[in-house]
Amino acid sequence: MEKVKFRGGALLAPVPPVMVSCGDAAHRNILTVAWTGILNTVPPKTYIAVRPQRHSHGLLTEHREFVINLTPASLVRAADYCGMYTGKRVDKFAACRLTPQYVDEVSAPLIAECPLSLCCRVSEIVPMGSHDLFFADIVAVYADGELMDDKGKLHMERAALAAYVHGEYFALGKRLGKFGFSAAKKKPKNKNTPQRGKS
Repeated sequence: MEKVKFRGGALLAPVPPVMVSCGDAAHRNILTVAWTGILNTVPPKTYIAVRPQRHSHGLLTEHREFVINLTPASLVRAADYCGMYTGKRVDKFAACRLTPQYVDEVSAPLIAECPLSLCCRVSEIVPMGSHDLFFADIVAVYADGELMDDKGKLHMERAALAAYVHGEYFALGKRLGKFGFSAAKKKPKNKNTPQRGKS
């Protein structure tokens, strides 16, 4: 198939439309971020990319703590709202009917309605151009109890998360496989199992 060439640009999809809560009990805010990800496993590290002009940039720089709240499909309207309006003029928690929940690890509240929240402490702020990168250590993770089974295993498929693709929101669909399935060996057939036509 013939390819169409574009000049270099920030086009990567899908990405997570996370709601990042920042500030403290006195001055809290939510911003929607699609440019985030995992940088390291041990110790666990992440990042968010934020424009210096954003109201939340000042809160992030001052407190150096934030929470990455994963957005379920049921909250994409709230995520979109939090990305469109500034916290200078509106209380986004109140406007979107979201509940701030304070924890011991960071000053910023997590969003109680989100199924998974990563509490983060900023380790470095790096200007990149249009955005500043806030590198952070993940100091705690809070998950809804409904995501856990009776053996303590986390089931992310129960979270019904949303994805963001080039200006549009999508609900994640069916599972296609799990890590390592392409290399998994097929289980041998049980020789004692009766075969059709030979019983």
